[in-house]
Amino acid sequence: MANLKEEALAYHNGQRPGKIEVVPTKPYATQHDLSLAYSPGVAEPCKAIAEDESLAYKYTSKGNLVGVISNGTAVLGLGDIGPLASKPVMEGKGILFKVFSDIDVFDIELDAKDPDRFIDTVKALAPTFGGINLEDIKAPEAFYIEERLKAELNIPIMHDDQHGTAIVSAAALINALELAEKKIEEVKVVISGAGAASISCAKLYLSLGVKKEHVFMFDSKGLINTKRTDIDERKAQFAANADYENLAEALKGADVFLGLSKGNMVSAEMLLTMADNPIVFACANPDPEIAYDLAIATRDDIIMATGRSDHPNQVNNVLGFPYIFRGALDVRATSINEEMKLAAVYAIAELAKEPIPEEVSEAYGQRNLQFGRDNIIPKPIDPRLFAKVSIAVAKAAISSGVAQNPITDFEAYKLELNKRLGLDKKLIRNMSMYAKEHNTKIVFAEAEKYKVLKAAQTVRDQKIATPILLGEKAIIEAIAAEFELNLEGLEILNPKDHSCDELVERFALKYYEDRKRKGVTLYDARKIMRERNYFGSMLVKEGIADALLSGLTRSYAEVLRPALRVMGTEANTKKVAGMYVVLSKDKPYFFADTTVNLNPTVDDIVEIAVLSHQTVKKFGIEPSLALLSYSNFGSAGGVDAEKMQKAKAILSRDYPEITVDGDIQANFALNEELLTEIFPFSDLVGKKANTFIFPNLSAGNIAYKLMDELAGLETIGPILMGMKKSVHVLTHGGSVKDIVNMATIAVMDARFKQKA
Repeated sequence: MANLKEEALAYHNGQRPGKIEVVPTKPYATQHDLSLAYSPGVAEPCKAIAEDESLAYKYTSKGNLVGVISNGTAVLGLGDIGPLASKPVMEGKGILFKVFSDIDVFDIELDAKDPDRFIDTVKALAPTFGGINLEDIKAPEAFYIEERLKAELNIPIMHDDQHGTAIVSAAALINALELAEKKIEEVKVVISGAGAASISCAKLYLSLGVKKEHVFMFDSKGLINTKRTDIDERKAQFAANADYENLAEALKGADVFLGLSKGNMVSAEMLLTMADNPIVFACANPDPEIAYDLAIATRDDIIMATGRSDHPNQVNNVLGFPYIFRGALDVRATSINEEMKLAAVYAIAELAKEPIPEEVSEAYGQRNLQFGRDNIIPKPIDPRLFAKVSIAVAKAAISSGVAQNPITDFEAYKLELNKRLGLDKKLIRNMSMYAKEHNTKIVFAEAEKYKVLKAAQTVRDQKIATPILLGEKAIIEAIAAEFELNLEGLEILNPKDHSCDELVERFALKYYEDRKRKGVTLYDARKIMRERNYFGSMLVKEGIADALLSGLTRSYAEVLRPALRVMGTEANTKKVAGMYVVLSKDKPYFFADTTVNLNPTVDDIVEIAVLSHQTVKKFGIEPSLALLSYSNFGSAGGVDAEKMQKAKAILSRDYPEITVDGDIQANFALNEELLTEIFPFSDLVGKKANTFIFPNLSAGNIAYKLMDELAGLETIGPILMGMKKSVHVLTHGGSVKDIVNMATIAVMDARFKQKA
């Protein structure tokens, strides 16, 4: 714990104190920029807004700005620690808003325990914001504050401590009941805790169909029932017509337990008295009402969720609030109503039942996660939540009549959402659509590996291509059984098995004819064709398959050498080269050569540039090539700079259709404004360079890996250019997503080569 304390304090103090900063979104480098940002230019939007207040959403950040506001009276598990001590939590909430839904936040900590003073202050601040997230305010004041602000302001307002937990746990309840095969109107629900979150959960459960007479809520004094005279009106709405002496008695025969109280309230003995397939949401932090390990050891039929990230089924508010506000802001909703909350509930519940992306499984150190008792709600990092929940909320706001700016094109809205967080994989999406139009067969040479099998299943399920698996059938089927992969209908070939003797002999004879004057004997050919990369390459050469993927467990050379010997290069091509696609938030960039040519000559650079130009055009993008160097147009001497200058001259002479310039430094190639100012004569001015040719392998390889690791940009590749047939070398140890992306590229490449 001491280490955590030191690490947490160092984290909050490191580099600069705190966790958030204000970053300008408009240029500010010149005096002219500043005159537009402030006086005199700023007067124009001010006058426009004075005439029409709705224009604040057009000319200011109001429409994407949420106030996270607290008085520090109920901070996490720390209680009433005051507004200043709550600031780290509010800053943290700001990070979550930004990271998960690209919403900007001002955190505001009010020294105002009096509810009316708090309300008046928030109302005075309200013009600043597009929405308000109330946070860490103790009950019952939290109810009063939220109710009044919602009634008196016309922007989205939500007390996340109440509704966030309710929304996420309600989604979990829907799916848990489905797995337990129980009807919601019949289940008995016992709740430990009667604070803001508990009451909000109970109300939402009723909206889902739980019967009020089946809900039994406990506070610190016992069961809330009709005999109690010490309860307020909010607790009174859940007063039961029963007389359970304690929590243990109430849990007998109960179907659902919701804990929002304190740790270790429920014993193993109490758990044993619950109904079959008990649903237990023990959400107290840091210690659940019953420890997870104890609970699953006590009941093997339990469906359990906690508030902790180290156990399955984390009831985490981040599954809800970022996307609820995103949807609400984007339609300029006047409130967050019950319809919008229920829409979020059903969207979260539905998403949990959809196939889970492999990158999410890998992030949690698990393979092939599927909907089930340990996965009744999505993982917080699931990128699909952003569009799924935001769209559902926006639609509910429109249909319930609280949207001032209704969305009419939800497909376009989905693209816009994904682009916000860099999730808009337009390039891959377009290639996937193209792939689905063709019946392409891809050889997966390393099918005895889980990642390859999972990728093959995905490729088949998404109709990208028809996989052909190379490997020992028993091993492949064992892996599929272990991870519940469905490989039905996929062809499995093992060149080392007698079942492939006829093909091996046929391939060996052809290979011998091609290579007999290069030192290959028939004996060698027969032996070589038992190797998967040679066998797979021959499958493609002979038209039995269209493309080959290999390299997950092999070196680049071990894949490239067989492919070159079997297939050869394209006509009029002497060199092959490797290209990586780097997906920035705005658009893709193409890097070459990154994998093959150690120190290319001038002629090699020309050929790499031509291959790159052809490849980028296949993606439906107009290439604009920059020949990179440490020099700008001869500003510095040296072999690499001169090489790029000579290559530029040849390209301009022999390939006038190619937009290219160099030698040029990377910053000038990327910064069009800088390039135009300093080098207005450049052929890249107005063309926005998107394809970068490197002077040697070291520069290209280092550059794309830095993009991947430091900038956090997704890279796809390597795309092998110049081959006669479609063959691509997988990244050593790459992810399932990488393999699927490469399969998509392989399909496109195969079809273009067939047309040539």
